[in-house]
Amino acid sequence: MSHFFAYLSRMKFIQRWSMMHNTYPENVGEHSLQVAMIAHALALIRNRLFGGSVNPERTAVLALFHDAGEVLTGDLPAPIKYFNPAIKTAYKAIEASAAEKLFSMLPDVLKADYRALFVAADEDRIHRDLVRAADKLCAYIKCLEELGAGNQEFSKAEKALIATIEDLDLPEVRYFLETFVPSLRLTLDDLD
Repeated sequence: MSHFFAYLSRMKFIQRWSMMHNTYPENVGEHSLQVAMIAHALALIRNRLFGGSVNPERTAVLALFHDAGEVLTGDLPAPIKYFNPAIKTAYKAIEASAAEKLFSMLPDVLKADYRALFVAADEDRIHRDLVRAADKLCAYIKCLEELGAGNQEFSKAEKALIATIEDLDLPEVRYFLETFVPSLRLTLDDLD
């Protein structure tokens, strides 16, 4: 018997942004789906507009599992995770250990198929870069949603995230920001 999917099903119980007041709570499962959709789009944008040859489906699947280890660790807020280099290094080790523990729950017959989702491989570098970019974009979008709802608690995070996103210097990210993000600021009535 494998507990792998029993643990993955608990992504819905892991709340993000736990140190901040949220007008709409977000869990790791919802977040992972949004990251996967945006990472997929970033790969397509790279391929269609910027001469890339990235596998969009591979990028999306990596994104679906990018925070899976949090079913074992919970979601550590960024101010704690990045408080100092020692904590950051220790937490990276904890994340790696959690990913390995989750991976070890798989039946042996499936491990070869899942290994690359839990262990970074050189050939996946660009895919993982796009997942990281999508992860930052999703956090930025969350800030915009909260600010749009009048929750000023997210104002500093929004400024920090847009600076981080701009520092990525990825043309597909700039395209996404220019093409898709403005409508995310609109109400449902304004979308018509």
